[in-house]
Amino acid sequence: MLLKRPATLHLQEGLFVPEGIALDEVDGRWEQHCLQNPACFDGTLLHVLGAHRNGCGGAIVHVMRCSYRFFGVQTDSYDVGIRPLGVKGITHFKSNVLWGKRSNAVRHYAGQWEYAPAGSVEPGTSPEATIESELLEETGLTLVSRPIAIAMLFDEVAKTWELIYRLQASSSTIACNSEYLACRWLEQNAIPEAVTPVSRLMMPYA
Repeated sequence: MLLKRPATLHLQEGLFVPEGIALDEVDGRWEQHCLQNPACFDGTLLHVLGAHRNGCGGAIVHVMRCSYRFFGVQTDSYDVGIRPLGVKGITHFKSNVLWGKRSNAVRHYAGQWEYAPAGSVEPGTSPEATIESELLEETGLTLVSRPIAIAMLFDEVAKTWELIYRLQASSSTIACNSEYLACRWLEQNAIPEAVTPVSRLMMPYA
């Protein structure tokens, strides 16, 4: 979905709980998940109920708060229907575009390259503020102008809705955090090896 204007989020009241699943099983899977990864934290995410164009070049995204544990236990064989809202940036500096090689500890696409940065939208935070803070946190970079919304797409592997932004970095000096094994500026048409599927979907917008 191409965007000419920023998406508008409509937050529905309440806490989303998936139907047709055994909550005891979710709790058991979550406990096992936390044992394997003690850093797990059951926060709150925004679950996308639906998205559609608004007729003015933008989109309306209907969201609802949801416990992270439902998404944390979700796998290809155990899909409880959680579809979080995320953000991804295509970051430019002059003629170069920023790529990040994902850490081996991440949930999806470990060791693969993606357009950087990326993150999840938390309740009470706008997508634009999220992508700007993710850029600073993950790469140490700041912006020279506001993020520009350019698209919205669905990641079939991660099962997330992603708002895509074009970002203009103020410098080329990168300070990657633990989210990435490496960060690299490449010419706009250059592509690293082992690129995430969702980044390939983003290439026409780069």
